Amino acid sequence: MIEISKLKVKIFADGADKNGMIEMYNKPFIKGLTTNPTLMKKAGITNYEYFAKDILQIITDKPLSFEVFSDDFDEMKRQALKISTWGDNVYVKIPITNTQRISAKYLIKDLSDSGVKLNITAMMTLNQVQDVVSNLNPEVSSYVSVFAGRIADTGVDPLPLMKSVVEITKQKPKAEVIWASPRELLNIFHADQIGCQIITVTNDILKKLALVGYDLDEYSLDTVKMFYNDAKTASFTIDLK
Repeated sequence: MIEISKLKVKIFADGADKNGMIEMYNKPFIKGLTTNPTLMKKAGITNYEYFAKDILQIITDKPLSFEVFSDDFDEMKRQALKISTWGDNVYVKIPITNTQRISAKYLIKDLSDSGVKLNITAMMTLNQVQDVVSNLNPEVSSYVSVFAGRIADTGVDPLPLMKSVVEITKQKPKAEVIWASPRELLNIFHADQIGCQIITVTNDILKKLALVGYDLDEYSLDTVKMFYNDAKTASFTIDLK
């Protein structure tokens, strides 16, 4: 098992709770942060711009992604240009399509050629990745975010696809691949093994980092103790008469 400190993949924290984001930002092994409208809604945020500018007063030296939230490409562009002015470390998240299944590739080209750092999100197929990569400006930094976890949710092994994504994205040297929506800590090591540059990780998975390298015999005993103590605390009984 590789030690966390020796991993090449960069770990980005995914969340929208201010205190949680600041906690993750202060950890040296967290190299960037991402959020999205769904996470912001769950966190009870009602003023998008206020939240973004507030957190950017603290997070100034690690990349942080904010997503547009229109379904109209012209409005997406206006939002993206505005969001991009909030900080030099800001990446603008653009969904691969709108809700009408219309590709955002032309908007991606327009914004990338305008120098906007993009995080293209919600991708799950190689055709989508190829469309995006072919429209990215090679001189502008960008993230190609593929939802490997959601692919796995459908019963499909995402590893072969993610390996292909890494190869396709090499066409644009300033583009980095994000392994998005991981389902378990092991995915960090999967991403590292295939040369994926970034993985976004939620706090519940990050909490498991302390287990990396833990002796499995000890972990087995911990589990036995947990079952025993929980049964004892619950005062379970069986009538053996």
